[in-house]
Amino acid sequence: MKVEAFADAEALAAPQRSNYFTVFWVQTGRGTFWADLGDYDFGAGSLLFLVPYQCFRFQPDGPLRGVCIQFHANFFCIETYHEQVGCNGVLFNDVYGAPRVVLGPADERELAGLVDALRRELSEQGLAHPEVLLAYLKILLVKATRLKLEQQAGTANTAARLPVVLDELRQLVEAHFRDEHRPAWYADHLHLTPKALAKLTKKHLRKTLTELIRERVLRQAKWDLLHTLKPVKQIAAELGFQDELYFSRLFKQSAGCAPTFFREYETAIRGGKNLSMT
Repeated sequence: MKVEAFADAEALAAPQRSNYFTVFWVQTGRGTFWADLGDYDFGAGSLLFLVPYQCFRFQPDGPLRGVCIQFHANFFCIETYHEQVGCNGVLFNDVYGAPRVVLGPADERELAGLVDALRRELSEQGLAHPEVLLAYLKILLVKATRLKLEQQAGTANTAARLPVVLDELRQLVEAHFRDEHRPAWYADHLHLTPKALAKLTKKHLRKTLTELIRERVLRQAKWDLLHTLKPVKQIAAELGFQDELYFSRLFKQSAGCAPTFFREYETAIRGGKNLSMT
C-alpha cells in the first residue's frame, strides 16, 4: 500500500497504468481525466478511482496537486470482499458511471484525517500494522461509497439524471453482454436507431456503446481469469468470442498484457489466494 503526494501535472498527462487499485484525491486544480476511453471533468475536491491495469491520463487546465492512494489486491481485493465495503461497482468497476466523487469541505477535512492516519501507520508500523492500515482503508472506501450513492440519489429528480432509456440499456447489457456485442441489437430492443443511441451514450456515459459493451465484457474476463481455473479459450467462448486470438488481442489492448500473463503474474503475486473457484 502507498500514500504519496502528487504535483507533477506533466507526468500525469502521459497515458499510464498500474496493477494497483488507485484513488486520486485532487486538492487543487481542474481539468479532464481519462479512464480507458471515457473522459470526465474534475475539479478541486474530487476523488477519482481506477482499477488495476486500467489506462488513464490527466489533461489539467493548470497546476495540479493532491494525494494518490494505491493498494494491491493482495492487500485488499475490493472484488473478492465486496460485501465488506460495498465499493465494487460503485467507486470501482462502474462501467456506466463516472469514476468520481465530489467532496464538500467537511468531507475533505475527514478525508485529510484518514490520509494522515494512513501515513502515520505506514511510517510507524506498530502492533498489528496491516490490520490497522486495512481498517483505515476500509473506512475511507465506505465513506466514499456512501458519498457517491448519496450524490447519485441526489440527481434522481434533477436535470442531471440519466435518461430512462440508459437505465434500460444498462439492464440489457447486464443480461446479454456475454452473448450479444452488437450495438444495433441493443438499439433495436430499445426502439431507437443505432445513431440516436450512440449519441445518448456518448453524451451521458462519456463513451460509445461499443466501448461500453467491450468494457463490460473485459471486466468479466478479468474476473474469470483471476478467480477461476477456466482455460482462456473457454472464457473467450463464454463471453461470445469464437476466435480466442481476437479475444486475446482485445484483452491486451485493454489491460496492456495478454490474458495468460495477466493470470499468471497476478496469481503469483497473490499466492494463489485469488483462485477461489474451480
